[in-house]
Amino acid sequence: MARNMRAQEIEGVRRPITAVGNDYPVGHIHPPHRHRRSQLLFAEIGTMLVRTDEGTWLVPAQQGIWIPAGIAHSITMLSQVATRSVYLNNEAADGMAPLCQVVGVAPLMRQLLIEAVDLPSEYDPAGRAGKIMSLLIDEIHAAPVLPLGLPVPNDARLAKRCQLFLSRPTAQDTVDLWSRDLGLSRRTFTRLFRLETGLTFSAWQRRACLMWALPHLLSGERVTTIAFDLSYSTPAAFTAMFKQQMGEPPDLYRRKHGRTVR
Repeated sequence: MARNMRAQEIEGVRRPITAVGNDYPVGHIHPPHRHRRSQLLFAEIGTMLVRTDEGTWLVPAQQGIWIPAGIAHSITMLSQVATRSVYLNNEAADGMAPLCQVVGVAPLMRQLLIEAVDLPSEYDPAGRAGKIMSLLIDEIHAAPVLPLGLPVPNDARLAKRCQLFLSRPTAQDTVDLWSRDLGLSRRTFTRLFRLETGLTFSAWQRRACLMWALPHLLSGERVTTIAFDLSYSTPAAFTAMFKQQMGEPPDLYRRKHGRTVR
C-alpha cells in the first residue's frame, strides 16, 4: 500500500509500474520538480493545473495527465484533490508521447488506478497484482488525448504577447488586434501562431479563458461575474464555451467538483 508518500520513495522499486495515492488541500502547490520515471497523474477528486516550460495543462476531476520522465513540472490544486499516480519505467513507457498530455480515463482504467494504490510496491508479477498492473499499462497506452493543454510558443515575440494575454485573458481579443501589435500581416500571424502552438488563435484563446475561469469558478465566484471579467458579451456566451470545452455547464461543474472548496 502506498498512500500519502513522496514519489521518490517508490520510484526505485524493481517493477515496471508502481503506484501512490495522495490527498491535498485547495491551493496546495507542488513547486517545479521532475521524476526519474514517467508519470500518469490521475485526479480522482478535484481539479489541477500542471505547468511546464512548454505550456499549461488543465486536469479536471476523473481525468489524468501523462508526464514523461525528466520533464520539470509544477502542480497547483484548484480544489481539494485526491490523486492516484502510477510511475512507469522506460520499458513500460515505450511508445508513449514525449510531451505532457491530458488523457481521458475510462471506467476500467479508473478502477485499475484506484486498486493499484493499495497493491504492494513489490507485487508478484505472476499473481493477481501483476495482472492488474499489466492491464493498467495497456490501458494507459490506449488512453485518448484530451484538448486541455495550453502550449507556449517558442517565438520570442509571440511568447511575450501570449504571456501578456494570460495575465488577463479576454474573449474580445482578435487575430487582427494581435497581428497589428506584432507588426505582422493577418496571414503571417495566423500561420505563425498555428505553427508555434498547434492551435488556431481562437482555440488557444478559449482554452486560456477556460483556465483562468476554473479557479474563480471553484472558489465560488458567480458565473455572471466570471463571464463579464473575461469580456464575454453575455453569461450565456461564456456558458456555451465552457460546456463545449468541459462537457457540462459551469454551475453543474462547480456543484460536482467544487463542493469541497472552503
